[in-house]
Amino acid sequence: MQTSPVALVTGANQGIGFQIAKELSAKGFIVLLGSRNLARGEAAASEVGPTAAALQLDVTDQASVTAAAERVRLEFGRLDVLIQNAAIATVSDREQTGEELAAANRPSVVSLDDMRTVWDTNVFGVLAVYQAMLPILRITPNARIVNVSSGAGSLTVVSDPRSPLRPLFDVSYAASKTALNALTVAMAIELEADGIKVNAVSPGYTKTRLTSFAGTETVAEGAAEAVRVALLGPDAPTGGFTHATIGPLPW
Repeated sequence: MQTSPVALVTGANQGIGFQIAKELSAKGFIVLLGSRNLARGEAAASEVGPTAAALQLDVTDQASVTAAAERVRLEFGRLDVLIQNAAIATVSDREQTGEELAAANRPSVVSLDDMRTVWDTNVFGVLAVYQAMLPILRITPNARIVNVSSGAGSLTVVSDPRSPLRPLFDVSYAASKTALNALTVAMAIELEADGIKVNAVSPGYTKTRLTSFAGTETVAEGAAEAVRVALLGPDAPTGGFTHATIGPLPW
């Protein structure tokens, strides 16, 4: 069994996931960079350094998820931190503003197929990875799970007529993060007796491909809360939703 702590970050070949992987590696973790495209994952892992390895992981493909879990079990024998970062905002390759995304994903006009594709990654993919990795997490002392969510998914926030996020709430990306928040609470309740901490974090409006690089926060700023929560000790809270500078966020 690997003696160093092991972290798996999904969607880690670019953006926030890549930054999280770099920072956890610098903290002494063996970091597994989950990536749909193995070649891109290997390139990212080589940039992180010798304590990083690429892991082929398409969260929408059950065979890929099962194979990834089997590799973690056989090769490392432990999983101290699972960071569920993989997410998409749209199926389109065209750069779109938040307003354009929201307009295309209103309940009255959204493509059901497109919505299913987004939810397949952002919701069902998270659950698939959780189920596959849970047996390994359960045999690792003080294991924890961090789900990378979004303040845009907060029902409390978007129910406030004064909130700038209210007009951007859509049934595809934003609502998928609402569902992810619900999964986080359900996971935290289920694992409370096991001592496994499960929390959601918001990276904020970060300059990544997901936001068409139009964000106001750097990738380092966007990764900060996920890294902080990943490093919390066994006495840390569970079932929370936080942002690096705002602090606790409402569900």
